[in-house]
Amino acid sequence: MFIDQVKVYARAGHGGSGCVSFRREAFEPMGGPDGGDGGRGGTVILEASHDLNNLIAQFFVPRLIAKNGNHGEGAKKTGKSGKDVIIKVPCGTVVWKLSDPAPIGDEPEGERVENFEGEQAMVIDLAAETAEEAPTAPELAIGQEAELVVDLTEHGKQFILCTGGRGGQGNHHFATPRNQAPRHAQPGEPGGEGNYHFELRLMADIGLVGYPNAGKSTLLNAISHAKPKIAAYPFTTLHPQIGVVEMDGWERYTVCDIPGIIEGAHNNVGLGHAFLRHIRRCRTLCVILDMAGTDDRNPCDDYEKILRELELYDEAMLAKPHLVAANKMDEDTAAEYLAQFRKRFPKVEVMEIMAAIDEGVPELMERFREAAKA
Repeated sequence: MFIDQVKVYARAGHGGSGCVSFRREAFEPMGGPDGGDGGRGGTVILEASHDLNNLIAQFFVPRLIAKNGNHGEGAKKTGKSGKDVIIKVPCGTVVWKLSDPAPIGDEPEGERVENFEGEQAMVIDLAAETAEEAPTAPELAIGQEAELVVDLTEHGKQFILCTGGRGGQGNHHFATPRNQAPRHAQPGEPGGEGNYHFELRLMADIGLVGYPNAGKSTLLNAISHAKPKIAAYPFTTLHPQIGVVEMDGWERYTVCDIPGIIEGAHNNVGLGHAFLRHIRRCRTLCVILDMAGTDDRNPCDDYEKILRELELYDEAMLAKPHLVAANKMDEDTAAEYLAQFRKRFPKVEVMEIMAAIDEGVPELMERFREAAKA
């Protein structure tokens, strides 16, 4: 199951309360205050990882709760701090804070319900880098607003989502010459909390775009170790696929195959937005055209409609470099359609391929490598 959007509730641990205690030892019947401080609450931390490719962990465990700090004790003993919770998310995860403050469901206080790393995070980047262009807000329920929190794009980057509450001070901090036996201590601070929307936008060097059944999955299977489902009917691919292409000299690049685009995708027809956002981060786009005109389609019209959908969704898409892969060139009608296409779009770079039999694929892979380096 591929999950690229999920709503979660995160809450850091509350700080422990300070202790009210007095020193009572042999020959010290009137010892002074010695109440210890409360421990710090655990912090909820996000960490970007290229080892993950979806948000399925947060889908099944949507509550991210850190431990509370322990209360202080006598003899000026500080309470144990709550352990931090480190949540690993895929690179390309965009985090939005929702306006709805209500938590999701009921959870025992202080219970941690996510991936936990035994050691606390030592290096935390409070100002995690964001994308060059601010991501657009996700589609939410009516009346609900979202505020961009962070865009995690670099492997290993950490970001504090919710800060743990500070522990309260024990009563020995409040002793004065006029009040040498204070009987009050400071309560711990509450930890930060909130509802968040996690949105994954896949990061790849090359993005494959095209109509359904144009051969995108066949091409991805031919050039990488990815094994997408391939069949002779449209919409075989129901979620984006990432393939790693390995070249000579230990070079590699990534290719993203998104499900087929249909007319009206910019208006979210056919879950268009769910697919189109995954190619916004691709460096180069490759438009895969069924040059054989299967299903009575004209490749020239398909190309214009694809560019139109990309422009209506985000004008910046057309600014990306792109090339055209003319697939199914082994069919009888392909040569005629290709001639029409070159005449109609003389400035467009066209690579002739037959993905099913690996003809022209090595040349296309080399062209992808040049584009990935650019």
